[in-house]
Amino acid sequence: MKWDPSHQSRDVEDRRGQVSGGGGLGILIALLLRTRYGWIIVLLLLGGYVVQRFFLAPRAGDQTKLAENDTDAHFVAFVLDDTQQLWQQKIPSYRRAKLVLFTNSTDTACGYGQSATGPFYCPGDESVYIDLGFFHSLDRMGAHGDFARAYVIAHEIGHHVQDVLGQKVRGSAKGPEGGSVRLELQADCYAGVWARSAGERNLLEPGDLEEALRAASRIGDDVLQREETGRVRPESFTHGTSAQRFSWLKRGYDQPSIEACDTFKAPQL
Repeated sequence: MKWDPSHQSRDVEDRRGQVSGGGGLGILIALLLRTRYGWIIVLLLLGGYVVQRFFLAPRAGDQTKLAENDTDAHFVAFVLDDTQQLWQQKIPSYRRAKLVLFTNSTDTACGYGQSATGPFYCPGDESVYIDLGFFHSLDRMGAHGDFARAYVIAHEIGHHVQDVLGQKVRGSAKGPEGGSVRLELQADCYAGVWARSAGERNLLEPGDLEEALRAASRIGDDVLQREETGRVRPESFTHGTSAQRFSWLKRGYDQPSIEACDTFKAPQL
């Protein structure tokens, strides 16, 4: 993929190396107040998210400055901005999402986030969270290449697009045809819409689309379950099979529109 290795983004927040509040832990603040009855001490326990959001996060107007040799972070920043520029063109009411880089764990508006869960989107603070170590996990799964990584970011921004459009899980959330799977496949399709745009703007290099499609086929519920437990349990699917993820990513590329990605109207996935 062709991209700017020095790209900075005003929508990236770098928390790598920071210690999270642990989900329920925070800091204790003592306030000395004077009342009509004398001086009293008031103790305030601030939760981890409050600490992260209002004490550790950059102040309004501040911008995370990525180090010159921080290649993976610059790449993520470039893909983040490129995907959002596309959705700003397609959706007049689009609100830009933030992307938070973290290490091991961090506090979010959706609770305690851990790198073990992989990249995720939190609608509570409209932010994508990613531990860049996940890219090494992709390599181990056989999903090599920079556009495989770009697909992951575009998929998470796809969830933000759903949030902006008010698209939510409908009907039963569980099972191979359930709402959770449909939501994830729609995000895959939106990633395909962006991939088509990147191709039309000559950002793709030979083999890039294949890298993304290969990544989609490596992270289906059926493949991951078979590798982890030796058996497949369709009733517990949350993201769709490898074939489905491949198919919907390709659909977004071939039919680059929001309407074509309506998995909730599809009789079969």
